[in-house]
Amino acid sequence: MNSTPWRAPLLWRGAQTLARAVVGLVGRLEVTGDVPDALRHGPLVLAANHISPFDPVVLAAACRVRRVAPRIMATGGLFRAPVIGALMRRAGHIRVDRGTAAVHRSLEVAARAVAGGSVVLVYPEGRIGLDPGMWPERGKTGAARLAFASGTAVVPVAQWGSHEVLPYRAPRGMLGAVARAVARRPVIRVHFGAPVPLDDLRSDSPGAARQATDRIIDAITEDLVPLRPDEPDRPRHVDPGRPVDDSRAHRRRTG
Repeated sequence: MNSTPWRAPLLWRGAQTLARAVVGLVGRLEVTGDVPDALRHGPLVLAANHISPFDPVVLAAACRVRRVAPRIMATGGLFRAPVIGALMRRAGHIRVDRGTAAVHRSLEVAARAVAGGSVVLVYPEGRIGLDPGMWPERGKTGAARLAFASGTAVVPVAQWGSHEVLPYRAPRGMLGAVARAVARRPVIRVHFGAPVPLDDLRSDSPGAARQATDRIIDAITEDLVPLRPDEPDRPRHVDPGRPVDDSRAHRRRTG
């Protein structure tokens, strides 16, 4: 593995600082936990739950607080957008064209990035979760396969509160939602957990990717519990435009 860590472009570090300011305008950011110093500058995989279109801004801000500059695996639609697409490419982020054969190439690019010393941020659920209680869904195996391919650690990142800033169907209804957030300034919590133990799993063993994925989702879920202590079952803030789908419900471990 290349021992020289990837250095975030000035453009991306500036964008993280801007994200911190934006989050401060619409909410109160609380960041707990940390990334081990040995992993802070990579190689590392960050695995976060996905609850809102505002998540990338929140995570960019939280990572800035913890002095981490991740390369984000983001939907291909962002890369096709005018201006934003060019900025995403220049900042070193990784395009994911979901539902196409190119998604496998995205994992290869991400694996090379991690091997080259990068911190890569992934959403194991593969979409904004639609669980009725807004708990993490059963994950896709991409994050686990990335960890196996790169041989590096996975740090779970749990977040809560970003769903109160932007609605699921943004930009529809965005202006009103942002105005309400500016007035209310909801608490937005992000927690960096302990690395997920995967050393006992062999990547070539049948079912290893699924087992590793379940461990990652379990870790995110367990770290999410204390972020929403007064909302153990269903969220207080309900977005009427957000569909509900329990077909990918993740069975949480107890105890």
